[in-house]
Amino acid sequence: MKFYTNDNVELVYDDQGEPTDQPVVILSGIGAYKEYWEETIAELVTRHYRVINVDARNQGQSEHTSKGLRISRHAADLFELVEKLQLQKLILMGNSMGASTMFAYLSLYGAANVKAVVDVDQSPKMINDQQWHLGFKDITWDDFHEVLKQPLGKTTYTNFADGLFKKLQELKHQYPYDADLNYPLLVDHATQDWRDIIANLQCPLLIVSGQESPFFNPEFGEVATRMSEQVNHVVIPRAGHLVMAEQPAEFNAELVKFLANVAE
Repeated sequence: MKFYTNDNVELVYDDQGEPTDQPVVILSGIGAYKEYWEETIAELVTRHYRVINVDARNQGQSEHTSKGLRISRHAADLFELVEKLQLQKLILMGNSMGASTMFAYLSLYGAANVKAVVDVDQSPKMINDQQWHLGFKDITWDDFHEVLKQPLGKTTYTNFADGLFKKLQELKHQYPYDADLNYPLLVDHATQDWRDIIANLQCPLLIVSGQESPFFNPEFGEVATRMSEQVNHVVIPRAGHLVMAEQPAEFNAELVKFLANVAE
C-alpha cells in the first residue's frame, strides 16, 4: 500500500490483520527493510493484532528523497499515517532508528493515543560522554561525524533463515540503500537524547536487547529500567542488532508475553 505525506513523499506500507484488531505500527532502522519483521508479523496476526509495517522515507520501497532528513520528520510521517488510518490506542514498535522515531513521536504528540512501545536494540542516547557510556559503539562528540561516514559494519550475530536472506538480497538489489543521501539523517539520529522521554513515560515500554549486539551494550536497557517504572527489559541470547530477524521465536515469545500484560 502507498501513502503520501504532507510534503508529498510516497511511503510504502503493509496492513495485515482485521481492521478492528489491536493496531501495532512497526518501523525498521536506517538502511533496513520492513521484511525483517515477517515472522513477528505472522505471529501477531495469528493472535488477532492488526499490523501496519512501514518503510520510512529513504528506506526500502518508499521514496528516496533529500527532503525531511530528520527524526522529527519521520515522526511526523508516522503521525500522518496513524491519522489517515484512524488508528486508536496503538502499539509502537521499532528497531534501531525506528525506535528513535517512536520516541520522537512521543516527544511531539504525547502518549494519549499510545498503548505501549517496544524498542528493539536502540539506546536512548547514541553519543558517549563523561556521564553516558552506553551509546553507539564508542563514538563521542569529538569523532561521531567522521565515524558515521564509514560503513557501520556487520549488524548481526546469527544468520537469517534462508528464505528471509534470499528475499532481502532481492530487495537490496531492487531498492538499494543510499548511505550518502541519508548521512544527514544518521547524524540527526545520533545527536538525539531520549532519556527524558523514558523518564516521563505515560505508557509501558519494552526494551529488547541483543546479547551480542555489535552496536549497543545491553546494559543500556537495565539503566533505562531505573529511569521509569514503565520500562521492562529483556536480553535475547545469540542475537545481534536485528533481534527480531535473528532469533524470531525467542523475540516473539518475549513480545507476546509483554503484550499480554499490556492488555490486562
